[in-house]
Amino acid sequence: MLIYLDIYVVVAISLNLVVGYCGLLTLAHSGYFAIGSYAYALVTLRLGWGFIPAVLFGMVAAAVLSLFVSLATWRLKGDFFVMASLAVQALILSAANNWFDSSAPVGTWRNLTNGPFGISAIPKPAIAGIQFDTIGGVATVSTVLAGLCVLVTWNLLTSPWGRVLQAVRDDELAARGLGKNSRLLKVQVFAVASGMVAVAGAIYSSYVGYIDPSIASTDFSILMLCMVVVGGAANFRGPLVGAAVLLAIPELLRFVKIPDAMAGQLRLMAFGLLLVLLMHFRPQGLAGRYRMDR
Repeated sequence: MLIYLDIYVVVAISLNLVVGYCGLLTLAHSGYFAIGSYAYALVTLRLGWGFIPAVLFGMVAAAVLSLFVSLATWRLKGDFFVMASLAVQALILSAANNWFDSSAPVGTWRNLTNGPFGISAIPKPAIAGIQFDTIGGVATVSTVLAGLCVLVTWNLLTSPWGRVLQAVRDDELAARGLGKNSRLLKVQVFAVASGMVAVAGAIYSSYVGYIDPSIASTDFSILMLCMVVVGGAANFRGPLVGAAVLLAIPELLRFVKIPDAMAGQLRLMAFGLLLVLLMHFRPQGLAGRYRMDR
């Protein structure tokens, strides 16, 4: 539970940078999560890299790929940007599903992702010769990384950069009139958010030990967005609350004696009902102040 909470917290605070503080709705976040997961899996399995270099490589890979996307779409806003982000997510999902050749070893250029069969036997974290191969060890590593991500995000948002980011969200024309480069700021925030969610992807793959293209699905992107909306966008504690709530809902359903085949549908129904109630009674989220009604 703690490991998944750490993963959800990193996912939520990184997406909140784009959705809450930048004011741009994106559905491509699961794609960058998958890039971090696959990058960690490939460099540890094929190249024998350690945990920290593999995580840093995943961060750089996701940030660099986000630059190509944000530079190509920096003139788009509103619905057009949402559709562009959905196209990016679909491209990453398609690459994860189709970049494989069963006659070639996993991790080579002909079989980079192993397609729908996924990649297994992903190593647990190992730092400075110390193996963190138990659940407690992985939880320790994930909590430290999540804490670092929270600290970095807090420092960014309380800095002049974070205040300019909020100004661009509230009134981009006014911010540009004051000499602020709003387009460059959007490129920067996408790179930061993509690199940060890649850390969550690396934690996930190192803990589970297996990844497949489903981690880049649209459903997962919507779940990520629900964390921000439920908790409350555009404030620091909102995504933390949203991550905890969406992690708790499936666990609470375990106490209800229902067939396993219905568990997934009931989980989606619970998420949907929660969103409907929030949009009606508290549009700013459980712990938020900024209304997502623009």
